[in-house]
Amino acid sequence: MRQMIQKLFEFGPDCTPANIEEKLVYWTIAGSWGLYFAGAIFTVPPIVGYVLVFISVRRLCGFSIETEFVRRDVPWMVLVWFAAMGVMLVALLVGHMDFKFGAPEIVKSVIGWMKGWMLIALFIFVGATMKIRSAIIVRASSVLALQTLLLLPIFILAPLLHIPNRLFMSPFILLGGAAPEFFIVELYGIEPMTGAPRWRFFAPWAPAAGLVASMGFVFALYERSRLWMGIAIAGALAIALMSSARMAMVAIPAVPVAVFVLSNMTVPSLYIGGSAMIAAAIPFLTVIQSTVEDMTSRFLNARSDSTRVRATLQRIAQHRWAEAPTWGHATVEKGPHLVEYMPIGTHHTWNGLLFVKGSVGFGALFVPVVWTVVELVLKAQADRTARLALGQFLIVLLFSFGENLESLIYLYWPAMVLAGRAASRRPCNPFVGWLGRPVAA
Repeated sequence: MRQMIQKLFEFGPDCTPANIEEKLVYWTIAGSWGLYFAGAIFTVPPIVGYVLVFISVRRLCGFSIETEFVRRDVPWMVLVWFAAMGVMLVALLVGHMDFKFGAPEIVKSVIGWMKGWMLIALFIFVGATMKIRSAIIVRASSVLALQTLLLLPIFILAPLLHIPNRLFMSPFILLGGAAPEFFIVELYGIEPMTGAPRWRFFAPWAPAAGLVASMGFVFALYERSRLWMGIAIAGALAIALMSSARMAMVAIPAVPVAVFVLSNMTVPSLYIGGSAMIAAAIPFLTVIQSTVEDMTSRFLNARSDSTRVRATLQRIAQHRWAEAPTWGHATVEKGPHLVEYMPIGTHHTWNGLLFVKGSVGFGALFVPVVWTVVELVLKAQADRTARLALGQFLIVLLFSFGENLESLIYLYWPAMVLAGRAASRRPCNPFVGWLGRPVAA
């Protein structure tokens, strides 16, 4: 046991933070539970993001002596994200002016943009211009998983012993900028329809915890230590099961398979094997179709009330998009009783963009997302970091169909750092040599 514990905490040089940016990234991820119980989980990651941007810009401008950590050539993907998020700001401002919002509302929305959409581009910029090794992020995620496993007995026993679920409301709520759910510190939640406990861990709600679980699972697959890999997988599965996040149940098995397929598109045996599998499946098409329909029905009916509310919200958002098709309604609106007063423009990034920021906002996200997926797929043919970044980005993309990405950036920011890291990598395959400008190793 002593040797196992000693081996567990012998990180080695590859997993030990070597500079200020790696230390900030590592301890922000590994310290997520500490930040949550301090009520600062929503506040600190954005601050860390802007601090890292400040450090990077100082180096790029030559105001720092840490020249060994400078990546001076900004990849095209980063520039595309900055331009797109700039367009998102324009859509926000025009929408506010169209609907005659005053200066206080505009200032509040701009601050929200800085903590949401703009932060996505900034974390990609950080990953592309700073030397943050993917192994550091992976190991930090594993350490976080170990902490989660150690806390599980408390979370499980709390409802059984009838311990009050809510501990306190974070004082950071006074800063505003988000719903109260982002600032509540609790041991467990209660499912309204069944009265059973449901855990959201350090996410604002249980489905968002599924995003954390899915990311943790993919990180675990790239863990070089078998011991840490097992811990990370166990932690990710525990969060997925206890949060009852349906999207996680899809992402955890589907994304690794998708990454394997998309990162081996130049391997002929993949096409041969795929063709053979399709040919073998033809006689069983009826059975397969019936199985898929049954699984889809089970998925939708697992929480039928939630499915109904989400579907109705999306129909309302799509229908009302016609009222302001170009620039949108500028902000979300309180929904009717039919959707339990949930805000219109939430629970779906893409329909939310159509409603809030119109076609312009939708396009401002669609273009960089397509660019990023294409670039990561091409680089993933010969680059391990790009494969990890692709897996994380696919998870974020999948959850965009059930969550609002701008509000959850404080949870999935490591995925954006990895996307930037992959963007700065020198292409290893001549087929992808046109992507961006090469950078120093």
